[in-house]
Amino acid sequence: MRTLIAALVVVLVVLQFTLWLGNGGRRDLAGLEQEVARQQEELAQLRFRNEALAAEVRNLQQGLDAVEELARSEMGMIKKGEVFYRIIEAADAGEPAHDTQR
Repeated sequence: MRTLIAALVVVLVVLQFTLWLGNGGRRDLAGLEQEVARQQEELAQLRFRNEALAAEVRNLQQGLDAVEELARSEMGMIKKGEVFYRIIEAADAGEPAHDTQR
């Protein structure tokens, strides 16, 4: 009877060791749960970015205002008949206040 109990205790210890520290045990499960949480956060950020890009695409497809704004801000374009004024502030007293690039 004592040998049976001792054998069962040994089996129980081995199973507990495998459960907590072995390959595929609780330690691995905790690491996988952290990885899932990180990937879910990344997925939420990517979904938000996709929604913003889809909204921008819809805006560009539907209205000329968005196209005009992009042309002005990113390409430096102006409408026919408009006058563009560029104001350059002097950064230092020793530097000239005008743009010398040609």
